[in-house]
Amino acid sequence: MSPEEIESLERATVEAVAPLEVFEIGGWLVPPRAHPMGRGRYAVPLHHDIGPEALDEIEAAYREQSMPPGLRIAEVTALAPVREALSARGYRPEQPTAIEVGDVAKLAAFADGAVRLLQRPDADWTSVFAGDGFDPLESAERVAFFSRSAGAIFAAAGEGATHAVGVASFGHGWAGIHGMRTAPSHRGRGHAAEILGALGREIKARGVPRVALQVEEANPARRIYRRAGFEPAWTYRYWTKGTV
Repeated sequence: MSPEEIESLERATVEAVAPLEVFEIGGWLVPPRAHPMGRGRYAVPLHHDIGPEALDEIEAAYREQSMPPGLRIAEVTALAPVREALSARGYRPEQPTAIEVGDVAKLAAFADGAVRLLQRPDADWTSVFAGDGFDPLESAERVAFFSRSAGAIFAAAGEGATHAVGVASFGHGWAGIHGMRTAPSHRGRGHAAEILGALGREIKARGVPRVALQVEEANPARRIYRRAGFEPAWTYRYWTKGTV
């Protein structure tokens, strides 16, 4: 990916979860640390050839919030000096997560099904997103942040009811796929594929040329994303002095 594409994707990724305020410090985006979603509360470099010079200022910005600092760093060669500097400061990397980039046309043709598209999440959508197996308080906070994301579209699939959900955000020439969740009793029925296809068609209809998502490396959902045309672009880790 070009430097311009990397920057636009990182900006779109942060905006998708709609933090109330984002600072820019020396080529980094620095959102508030008090956010329920990792990518919405960790400082991230806008370029993959940036150095560690801004780390002091980033740490100071988090201290002003009375919050521990945290950074989201890609596992690319050019960012090795940043990772080395963080290690020297006592930070440790956790939670390897892949950035995957897809083909909009392939995604739009991936799967069909009875999917409802909503401008805002309704009670059924929220119930699935915050249902069994998910932290209800954190889920409610995530729904609130997704709801503030400008132009986001919410998808709901199921057999006579809502059993699976997902959301697409839009910004900086990118569509982002987020919030893919299926009720445990309805997994394996193709609902996630239906949602991906429906969101892909909406992305295509809006004329957005690029689509991406983030998924933990160990998540078995990566298999379906691969079938839908997504390919890994890079892996990042969260760097903190405690736990993520």
